[in-house]
Amino acid sequence: MTKSTEPVLEATEVSKRFPGVLALDQVSLSLGPGEVHALVGENGAGKSTLVKVLTGVHRPDGGRLRLHGRPVAFGTPLEAQRAGISTIYQEVNLIPLMSVARNLLLGHEPRGRLGGIDLPRLHAQAEHVLAGYGLSVDVRRPLRSLSVGAQQMVALARAVSVDARVVIMDEPTSSLEPREVATLFGVIGELRDRGISTVYVSHRLEELYQICDRVTVLRDGKVAHTGPLAGLDRLRLISLMLGRDLAEVRAVGSAGPARTPDGAAPVPVVETRGLARRHVLRDVSIEVRRGEVVGLGGLLGAGRTETAKAIVGAMPVDAGEVIVAGVPLRRRSTAGAIRAGVSMLPEDRKAEGIVPTLSVRENIALAALPRLARAGVVSDARIDRVVETFMRRLRIKAASPHQRVSELSGGNQQKVLLARWLAMSPKALLLDEPTRGIDVGAKAEVQTLIEELAGAGLGVLLISSDLEELVSASDRILVLRDGAVVAELAGADVTEEQIMAAIAARSGEEPHG
Repeated sequence: MTKSTEPVLEATEVSKRFPGVLALDQVSLSLGPGEVHALVGENGAGKSTLVKVLTGVHRPDGGRLRLHGRPVAFGTPLEAQRAGISTIYQEVNLIPLMSVARNLLLGHEPRGRLGGIDLPRLHAQAEHVLAGYGLSVDVRRPLRSLSVGAQQMVALARAVSVDARVVIMDEPTSSLEPREVATLFGVIGELRDRGISTVYVSHRLEELYQICDRVTVLRDGKVAHTGPLAGLDRLRLISLMLGRDLAEVRAVGSAGPARTPDGAAPVPVVETRGLARRHVLRDVSIEVRRGEVVGLGGLLGAGRTETAKAIVGAMPVDAGEVIVAGVPLRRRSTAGAIRAGVSMLPEDRKAEGIVPTLSVRENIALAALPRLARAGVVSDARIDRVVETFMRRLRIKAASPHQRVSELSGGNQQKVLLARWLAMSPKALLLDEPTRGIDVGAKAEVQTLIEELAGAGLGVLLISSDLEELVSASDRILVLRDGAVVAELAGADVTEEQIMAAIAARSGEEPHG
C-alpha cells in the first residue's frame, strides 16, 4: 500500500515569546503519515515549548500550524486531543486514585441501558486493550498501585485508544524496564503500520537510531538540523545538539587543564562508590581530590545532576556510598552532607537557590547562621563581617548588603549563592551549570573564581553543558551516558572531540580519538 506523502502535522516558522525570552524562533517541523520523528536538543533548546504549542498548551506568537493540510489553532489541550493529537508525558498525567480501567477509558466508558457505566464491559475492554501492551493487571485497582512503568504503559494505551492520528511521546522510556521498552517499540511499529505518526522526544541515542525515521534538532529555540536519521552519524548529531562544529573542535583541540594541582591529598575530599538508583544511576563511582576540578560531561538526562544530588543527599539511592575526606556518610541528608563539608550550587538558582524576598545579606548568611551563633544567639556584627568578606572576595555588585537579591543581575545572584556555600568553609563544592543564564562578563568572573577556589585547595565537581568551559576548567572529565560513567578523560584526552566521541559511542564501544 502506498502511503500519502502529505504531512499529517506541520508547523511552519512558529515563534513563541515569554518575558525576556524568545523560546521558539521560526521553528518548522513536518510530520509524515506513519513517521516516527525524533525531536532532540539540550536544556532550553525549545523542545518542551514546541510540544506545548503543538498540543494547545501555548498559542504561538507567529507562524502556522496545519493538520491534514488544514490550518488549525488549538486553544486548549482538549481541542488538540479531539483533533487527533495525543501526548504522553514523562510524568504520568492520569488520575492516581481512579481505577486502571476508568483511567484507560475515561470519557469512552461503555454504558448500560439506563446510561450508567457497564462495569463488567468496562473491565473486560480494559483488560483486552492492556493485553496488547503486555500488561496483565487487575484493572479494578487504583492506578497508583501499579509500578511507574506500568502506569506509563496505561498512559500510552489511553493516548493511542482515543482515535489519535499523532502521538507525541516525551521521554516515554524514562521509567520503563527493558521488557516494557521492547513492548513500547513494538507498539510504535504498529502505529507506523497503521499510518499513525509519532513525535519522539528523548535524550537516549540508542533509542533514536533504533526506531526513528527522521530527526529535528533544536538549539537555542531554532532548528539546527532536520533530515533522515539513518544518514546522520552519532558524533555529528551530538555536535549539532551542543552547537560545536566538528572541524572547529578539531582545529582548536584541547585548551588544557586549568591547572595541575600540586600535592593533591591521597585521600579524595569526596568519593562515591557504586551509586545506583533505578532508571537513573548505574554504578557511578567518582572521586574528587583536594585542589582538583573534575568535570561531568554528557547530554541532558545522562545522570550528571542526579549524581550531584545523590552526593549531597538531595536524591535517595538504592545502593552505593558517599565518602567525605575518608569518612563514609552514614546518614544521607543534605544537612549531613553540609556538616561533612560538601555543598552544592543547584542548576536552577531561582527554584532551588536564592530566596528572592530576602536581602543579599540574608541570602549569604542563611546556611551559616548555626555556625555563627554563640549560645544560640547570632551577632549582627559577625554576620556583617562574613557578608562583607564574601561580597568583596566574589566582587558582588549590589547597592548594599540589604538590597533585595531579586533585584540583582543573574550573575550576581549566582555569586550570592556561591558566597552562601563558601561561608560554610566546605571541603568540596558541586557546581551544576554555574554559568548558565548569566552574561559574558559575569561568566568569565565565575570561571576565574572556580580556578581560584581549586587553587586554594577546594575540591570542585563541575557540571556544564558548555564543552569549551568544561575542557578549559577541568583537570579530569568523567563522561556519563544513560546514568553510567562511560569514559574518564585526563591529560591530553581532555578535549571537546573526546567528550563527544564518548557520548556518541554505542554501548560496549570505546570512544575514538
